[in-house]
Amino acid sequence: MNNCIFCKIVKGEIPAIKLYEDDLILAFMDIAPINFGHTLVIPKEHHTSTATIPENVAGRMFRVGARLGVAQKRALEADGYNFHLSDGTVAGQVVMHAHLHIVPRWTDDSFHWNWRQLKYESEEVRNEMAEKIVKAFKLSSEGEEKE
Repeated sequence: MNNCIFCKIVKGEIPAIKLYEDDLILAFMDIAPINFGHTLVIPKEHHTSTATIPENVAGRMFRVGARLGVAQKRALEADGYNFHLSDGTVAGQVVMHAHLHIVPRWTDDSFHWNWRQLKYESEEVRNEMAEKIVKAFKLSSEGEEKE
């Protein structure tokens, strides 16, 4: 039995204020918003990580998310919006069903992402890290092609 709250929303077992729904995704109002109008976009199929979401579903999530962000700006007279997606508990993911947050923003909303900015020791250290990431990316891409 899947106890995922988002899966229960998809199945209609838990009510939600739906803003958009199609065969692949569902968008609904967050019950604990950062700012009023905060919306979640989820794949209807259960995925704990963004890494397992099929490309067409992920693409739909971001396309609909962008359209909802524009709708938030128009309807709520917001100045902008944030997309936010956490993958894993260490990244702040609380509900273990992949989801995209669309948060309307106003110049004076006093919300701040706690975003720090570090500096690499050297260009060499940064380049070595980039090479490792590119190598791992190529390996993961090759694995996808074989599946």
